[in-house]
Amino acid sequence: MREQMDSKEGALVLFSGGQDSATCLAWALTRFSPVETIGFAYGQRHAVELACRRAVLDHLPALVPGGGLGADHLLDLSALGQISETALTRESAITVTEGGLLSTFVPGRNLLFFTYAAAIAWRRNLRHLVGGMCETDYSGYPDCRDDTLKAVQVALNLGMARRFVVETPLMWLTKAATWRMAESLGGAALVDLIRVESHSCYQGTRAHLREWGYGCGVCPACRLRAAGWEAYRKGIGA
Repeated sequence: MREQMDSKEGALVLFSGGQDSATCLAWALTRFSPVETIGFAYGQRHAVELACRRAVLDHLPALVPGGGLGADHLLDLSALGQISETALTRESAITVTEGGLLSTFVPGRNLLFFTYAAAIAWRRNLRHLVGGMCETDYSGYPDCRDDTLKAVQVALNLGMARRFVVETPLMWLTKAATWRMAESLGGAALVDLIRVESHSCYQGTRAHLREWGYGCGVCPACRLRAAGWEAYRKGIGA
């Protein structure tokens, strides 16, 4: 994670409504100004995350130091869901595929997300594109890898003749460290906001509030979040 910058430059945060992107939004607000957000409706089975975005956007800026929160952009990428035969865009069991990836992997998702985000950032004159991708505690998605995101940055800069910077502040953090980052940015109030209002569960379940937040408790996203919360509360790896 880079040190806090002295200069202020604009940023666009890829904000899904989940734990990781909410933490990245807090991180960006302490470093850049203005900060805008972008979300994508792509036919995800956990579309409840889009509804959760609003509560986080309404309350998070008051909990961290920095500039104000600018415009939110919500794009319809339903075509991605139409071409994706995955457990994240269809009501099907979550399994491990022959290639070793979880069936929740949506091919090209982050590549498209950053392309659309860069197009908006180009128009809005925002230099930094911030995403919550991570290859430490994650589901093995190839488009979350550091090498992938570095290549995306190069392609965007060449294709749009701009000097975008793709920021991935969680890339080398465990989920426990991500909770700790939230605490360092906004204290217990920010941790509690992310715990209660953000959504990570692939099943879209928000029936029961667990110690670590809402979710089914058994999907890969819930297991990662729950394990990270337990390690965070026990101070493991601190």
